[in-house]
Formats: sequence, structure tokens, C-alpha cells
Amino acid sequence: MSIHIQNRRAFLRTGSTVLALPLLESVGKANTAAVSPKRILFIGCGFGFTKDTFFPTEAGRFADIGLTPGMKPLERHRNDITMVSNLTNLGATNPHGGSTSYLTGANVNNTPGKKFHNSVSLDQVIARKIGLDTRFPALTLSDTGGPSQDGHGQGLSLAWSDQGHPIPGITNPLDLYAQLFGQAKESPEEREFRLAQKRSILDGVTSSFKSAKQKLSRNDQERLEDYFQSVRQIEQNISREVEWAQTPKPKAPVREPRKGMDGLQALKTMHQLIVAAFQTDSTRVITYRQPVASVLQGHGVNLNPHSLSHYGLDPKRREAAEVKDVLFMQLLASLIDQFKSKQDLNGKNLFESSLISYGSNIRSGHGLRGCPAIFAGGAAEKVKKGEHIILPEQDTPLANYWLTLLQSAGVPLDGFSHSTGTLGELVI
Repeated sequence: MSIHIQNRRAFLRTGSTVLALPLLESVGKANTAAVSPKRILFIGCGFGFTKDTFFPTEAGRFADIGLTPGMKPLERHRNDITMVSNLTNLGATNPHGGSTSYLTGANVNNTPGKKFHNSVSLDQVIARKIGLDTRFPALTLSDTGGPSQDGHGQGLSLAWSDQGHPIPGITNPLDLYAQLFGQAKESPEEREFRLAQKRSILDGVTSSFKSAKQKLSRNDQERLEDYFQSVRQIEQNISREVEWAQTPKPKAPVREPRKGMDGLQALKTMHQLIVAAFQTDSTRVITYRQPVASVLQGHGVNLNPHSLSHYGLDPKRREAAEVKDVLFMQLLASLIDQFKSKQDLNGKNLFESSLISYGSNIRSGHGLRGCPAIFAGGAAEKVKKGEHIILPEQDTPLANYWLTLLQSAGVPLDGFSHSTGTLGELVI
């Protein structure tokens, strides 16, 4: 009997008593109607899009109103994508930071006594609800640009810890491949020794932290506490590695990436690995702070993203900005193709069990109101597909959008950040 992987892990963790049970009729029935777990992908695109050629101006089904020139590459998926207008991230205040508070909703400059303070990101919240049965509760991927180069703003990825600290993202496809599918060459004894050494170092840091904290000023204590949170995160990662040490990594469904890829090819490879990670159930939550400048260079556009965001100053910039829009929608369309062509471990279509979210805090230029919001996938079963939805109120909280999508995808979430409720306009 083949048991669905989620049920199987739950059985194994209860101990040898369950392993001794006979074949159960109810388990067999559950297997015949196995329900694939939901998978969530958040993509942050940094600076927004070209106002007049990207955003639709009327509501309705795309089959009736058509797609704008900037969105035209999504034509083959027009019945499976949705755009929502009049959303604003109420916490966002940096017109150059499209990703800093995209998944937190925090006003990072409005915490008394602190120059900068973020809050926990949405991916980390939902990973604890749907990702604990996987090797990686959440995967964090990022760009290689500086804080302003790609329009993302401060941070190291889209992800932030419970304490509002930036979580580093994997930026190299080869590193991501190794993390997902690389088989350890060390023996169990060597691994145990390596992890013991890490613990010993962390124990020493913890001891020094406790003794030093009492002698420091309040401000220095807060700085040291921020650092110590990173140490705790390492401790959690070690514990996770120990927990999964005896479970072999899955066989890779894609080839190992080559070294030295340019930005465009690297992004395409990251897309392949994102699909592979979901396909093998290595994780169920992924964030990707998408590179922009390096991708444009790989496409022959030599203007940087910030320059393109001021497309109103120069016809050549506008033309390049429109090229950028089309390029990234082509890449998104290709990613959706990959989701639609793959099956998960239960033999179910990957697109149907996934939610793909694409957007930014920034709409166009440096405007923060009415941020772009596109989603696709069948995981959010009760939301409308294939249309442009204009919400009746301007500056509708972006957090309400997150809450609506995730509740529709079956994620048990009662509220998040500045949410005031769900959006009935999105629901069937």
C-alpha cells in the first residue's frame, strides 16, 4: 500500500506502535483520494511597471477586455491569472523599497527608539502552518543586487524573522541545487562531529552574550539582542538538520546547474529549481526576491532599473521600461508553463495545488499607492480566475489581499499585519 507522504510522516513520528499496526481500511481509502498539500510562491519584482502600457484600466474578464501590451505574454494563461487593483501596502513608506515590507506590512521607520525595525514576514507565518512536514519549512531565494539596484530596498530577501531581522536568501542556482538535492559525502560520524562543533561554538557565544549583556547600555543590549536572534536561528537550523539527517534527499528532477550563468539564465534556472522543490515536496513555501538589473543586462538592456523607473524623462527610457515589462511577463508565463507541465508526488498537477503571487509595494515610478498584484494557480480554489478586479476603495490594505488568498487556499490564518478583513470581491 502506498501511503500519502504527509500521512506517512505523521505515522512514522508516532513511534513503533503504529508501525506494528495491520493494514487499515480507512488508510487505504485516504490514499485513493489523496489530497495534495498546498504550495505558496511569493515573487517580489522590485520597482513596478510602466503605468500606461501595463495596468488595465477597466474591470472584467481578460477574455473580454483583453490584456495590455505589457501583460500580453500572459495571453495563453489569461483564464488562469488574476490582477487586483486599488491595493496599497499601508506600512510601506519607501518609494525605492518595493520589497522591504512587502510581506510584513510594517512601517519600518516608525518604531520608537529604533531607526529601522521590521516585523515577521508572511512566508514565515504560513510555513509554521503548512511547511513543518517538509525538509525546508520555507525556502528563501534572493537577488544579488544592492539595496537600491533592483528596487527592492533594505533587507536580504522578502523574508524576515519573528524579531523583524532580515533572512538571507540563496542567490546562486548551484547553491540552491546543492541544498535541495546534494547528497552528503560525510559519514554519520563525521556529520555528528560537525554538528557538535557548531553547537559548541554557539554555546560559547550564548554564554558570552549572557555575561556581557548586564554590563552594556540599553541601546547596546538591544543591538546585542538583535545579533543573538541570528544565533538562535542557526540553532534552529542545526536542530532541523539533525531531524532530517537520516532522510535521504530526493533525486533531482532537473540537471545540476552550470557555473557562471548570466542574470537572465540564472533566473530561468531558479524558476526550474523552484518547480523542482515543490515537485519533490522539499518545501511548500518559497519567497523569491527577483533580480532585475542582471536580468536586463542579460537581455541586452543596459539601463539600470532605477533609471527605467524614471521613464517619463526620456523616450528611450520609456521604450526600455516597456521592454522590461514584457520580458518579465514572458518569464512569468514560462514559469506558469512549468507548473502546468509537472506533477507532484501524488500524481496531481502542480499548478492546481499551487498559489503563485507576483508583485511589489511600488506601482510605477516611485508611487506606493495601487501596487501591482497578480496571482495564478489552483490552490486558492474559491477566488476568481481570469479577470481584472478593481476594488471599490482606493488604498485597500494589501494585508486584506494576503488574508483572502491564503484563507481561500486553506491556510488557517485569522489575520495578518494591518488586515481588517477579507475581500469579498475576490471570492466566487
